[in-house]
Amino acid sequence: MLEVNQVSKLYENERGVRNIDFSMSRGEIVGFLGPNGAGKTTTMRMITGYLNPTKGTIRVDGLSMADHPRKARRKIGYLPETPPLYPEMTVSSYLKFVANLRDVPVREQKQRIGEVIEKLGLQGREKQVIRGLSKGYKQRLGLAQAIVHKPDLLIMDEPTSGLDPKQIIEIRQLIRDLGENHTVLLSTHILPEVNAICNRVLIINQGRIVLDEHPEHIAGSMGESFEVRLEVKGPKEDVKRELLELPGVGSVKELERESAGMEPETALLRVVSKDRADIREAVFYRMAERGYPILEMKKESLSLEDIFLKLTTDEKEVAESGLQDEQEQEQKLEHQQPEVEDRA
Repeated sequence: MLEVNQVSKLYENERGVRNIDFSMSRGEIVGFLGPNGAGKTTTMRMITGYLNPTKGTIRVDGLSMADHPRKARRKIGYLPETPPLYPEMTVSSYLKFVANLRDVPVREQKQRIGEVIEKLGLQGREKQVIRGLSKGYKQRLGLAQAIVHKPDLLIMDEPTSGLDPKQIIEIRQLIRDLGENHTVLLSTHILPEVNAICNRVLIINQGRIVLDEHPEHIAGSMGESFEVRLEVKGPKEDVKRELLELPGVGSVKELERESAGMEPETALLRVVSKDRADIREAVFYRMAERGYPILEMKKESLSLEDIFLKLTTDEKEVAESGLQDEQEQEQKLEHQQPEVEDRA
């Protein structure tokens, strides 16, 4: 559905994105993560055709954005962080206006608008002026304008930004539902949102893709050791000695007790394997042989937050040059906008 091939956008200060290369299949919901200034907004603007790449190609359902920009854009729905709403218009008049812009045939507009109003839970608000809508309903309307022309690819930038917890849950469910019929690229700073919605994660840092993986496989792809949090009833020194004698165990570290109510003869340990091998079965049998009951054994793994920080924190580069805020890039993009519109 989407092919981004060796795409770069370079600026005078050498910031931008470099050789971005990824693709998306139909039905995928992909989380697009990165710190401020990493190149997320620049990449999404290039995908949606609002910005020309310095080099590389972008194809949407086989259509080149450079050669067939208008046809390619028809296949894309875009929800920027601030939805492009006109506060003086009503919900229905705004959706009709967008339908005209998106070349939805006049004979189909009434049905399409009714469908998106129902899907986004906007029933009863068709005649309401947009300025009177709550933040949550404005976000719903922003999603409605993005899908009214039935795009194949849906691109969303911070879709739950500024919403309360109830609204966040509702919008997340809407995105899941939309993912059944659309390919979705979702940019967000809320990392738990990626775990809740996405079936694939892209992380960009300093203009380059540094991770492309399914959420459940991320920890393994990072080459981390296999670690187990272990609570065993028995003398801790004896337990540690027995564990260190196992061939697959690399180290055993005592953890601080989380509760004063823990029995004195209970060992709370982190056991690290050699060569990322799964040591749980060996640990279980050794403790059983020695008569030390295991009260808890839990595999420890890096969270998405840990992985994000590990991939996007480079103290040396940050100290030398600092991260550039994407807002500075957006100011430069304003001067290039007329050229992009002329090409369309």
